[in-house]
Amino acid sequence: MRKKIVAGNWKMNLLDEEVINFIVDFNSRKNEIESDSEIIILPASIYLDTMISMPDWDIKIGAQNCSQFNNGAYTGEISAAMLRDFDYDSENLHYCLVGHSERREYFNEQNDVLAEKVNRLIENGLKPIYCCGEELQHRESESHFDWVQAQIEEGLFHLKEEELKQVVIAYEPVWAIGTGKTATSNQAQEMHAFIRSLIAKKYGDSTANSISILYGGSCKPENASELFDQPDIDGGLIGGASLKVDSFIQIINSF
Repeated sequence: MRKKIVAGNWKMNLLDEEVINFIVDFNSRKNEIESDSEIIILPASIYLDTMISMPDWDIKIGAQNCSQFNNGAYTGEISAAMLRDFDYDSENLHYCLVGHSERREYFNEQNDVLAEKVNRLIENGLKPIYCCGEELQHRESESHFDWVQAQIEEGLFHLKEEELKQVVIAYEPVWAIGTGKTATSNQAQEMHAFIRSLIAKKYGDSTANSISILYGGSCKPENASELFDQPDIDGGLIGGASLKVDSFIQIINSF
């Protein structure tokens, strides 16, 4: 059975005191969590240490980005090896986002660069959460399947089968992120099923059915249950709704 996952992407939000308050509040309410899904928090990189070092914090942690390079003169970058070394003791840091739509749009990250980031993470024992998705222009021109297919094939299909099984995929309809719009559950399911079919054609049904594919487009407590009920949607990559403990727990309990 595929792993159910709810991952909170905090983006460039929350300061240190707010991070600590979230952790304390979340820990005090863990008894409210009814789902057995895996929970991941992806804070800003400078607060990874805060999360790792907090007592009684056993939720998985992920970074929001890493470099495609191993090391070198790349000012401001953080390598996958540094992320792995950073959490040498508690081993709570398991994941890293790759190719979030905002990285693609604002920092012009292309599929070939993202493929290298995936490689670096896997080499260092970290699991990529590989993001893909179309903008409104692609959907309106009915080229959205081709667009997502290119992102999947160029970013992931160089991997060996066992390497691909370390990857989580997050589908982001870019036109539904931060806009208040949400893809209908049927639209989301259609793309998730399409992504799984691409994996099945390349690696076989067994591998395709083992990979978790998350929905990442304005998932909220109000729509999470309907989305998570779809057969190929295995959870969510949650943005703004993950910044508040109450709404995040409601989404976690939507399975």
